[in-house]
Amino acid sequence: MGMCEKIITAVLTLLIYTLNSSCQTTPDNQKITALNASIESILQSKVDNDEIPGAVIMIKKDGRVVCERAFGYAQKYDYNHKLLNPPDRMTTDDLFDIASLTKVIGTTTSIMILSDKGKLNIDDPVCKYIKAFGSNEKKNITIRNLLTHTAGLYEWYPLYYRASDKQESYKVIADLPLAFPVGEKRHYSDLGFDLLGEIIEIVSGQPLDVFMEQNIFLPLKMTNTCFNPLGRVDRSAIAATSAGNPYEKRMVCDSTLGFRVKGIDPEEWNGWRTYILRGEVNDGNAWYANKGISGAAGLFSNAGDLQKLVDMLMNNGMAGSEQFISSGTIKEFLTKDKYNNGLGWMMDSSNSFMKNAPEGSFGHTGFTGTSITVIPSRNLSVILLINRQNRGLLDNGEYYNVNKIRMQVFSAVTKYL
Repeated sequence: MGMCEKIITAVLTLLIYTLNSSCQTTPDNQKITALNASIESILQSKVDNDEIPGAVIMIKKDGRVVCERAFGYAQKYDYNHKLLNPPDRMTTDDLFDIASLTKVIGTTTSIMILSDKGKLNIDDPVCKYIKAFGSNEKKNITIRNLLTHTAGLYEWYPLYYRASDKQESYKVIADLPLAFPVGEKRHYSDLGFDLLGEIIEIVSGQPLDVFMEQNIFLPLKMTNTCFNPLGRVDRSAIAATSAGNPYEKRMVCDSTLGFRVKGIDPEEWNGWRTYILRGEVNDGNAWYANKGISGAAGLFSNAGDLQKLVDMLMNNGMAGSEQFISSGTIKEFLTKDKYNNGLGWMMDSSNSFMKNAPEGSFGHTGFTGTSITVIPSRNLSVILLINRQNRGLLDNGEYYNVNKIRMQVFSAVTKYL
């Protein structure tokens, strides 16, 4: 073989090797492909079995979105539980009623910002801002107690039986006796985050929704995150939740659930909605008593926007090149207390959405079917949004329990990433 032929042969061999190499999947991509297949198997099967109407998932690893998928339907059923013809397909851009994710995305972040600016201290007594908490029973309650659900407040109370706006709601909460000793145990309570919303308004001098928009959502370019999205977003771009508030009505009327409140006659108020909720917050206290805006619930958002706030937290408070929240404040809020949780954020790895997660992981859930899990040690996050309520109540009077799905998804993520 002459020199020219040898050169041509060598070039062709190198070209073939390069082409073959480019077609091979790297180990990382193989894992991502396997992860996506696993996620599809989990979520699509739940849709196909009519266990959930739809879902959106976003998984980010090492700064790269490795899974962003939509499954099923944004709305599958009408108010009478009749199948829509056709059902509205889910998209990754759809907004969800994120329910109690409001507590961490909006309210906890607001308290972090005010703390960072020296406007308040998390160990301040609540009575410094809300005079009604100066009684002997309540004077030792601190902002930290509200953030950690250790203030001893009622776990739930139908504020709309006594209030029709936020000022009346704040007064009802202030007038309620404590249900538990202050600081003794963790009793998850929406009322504490309603009070944090009031404190944010008092300290900032702004309505809660305005403060959050100006200080969180606009700076982080979370342009799809807001309270009361109807009028700002087309209804078709929002995932539907429940047919009215059937479960919350059970909470008021059915004593077996353990939520019945002394002094409340279930028949004395009857403002229940009788239509599919799509763009109106599901939470009754937020909607009926607080015009859709509260520190406990009410925000609507999508996976992409939620990821922006998660990225900021994982980057020690950095948003792009700006220090959005100090690293010291991030550390303070994401350090476990004696109940294995942070300030606002859950950190207990016994929870299904972060089962056996590495130390330092955090997240939260929402009643509508939403959840966020963050594993800083792996530079990994999982946002899972499920509109479980549009499936309607099951025969047992409960909504479909999505904890099994959360656990399966988290297990798949940690297996492959």
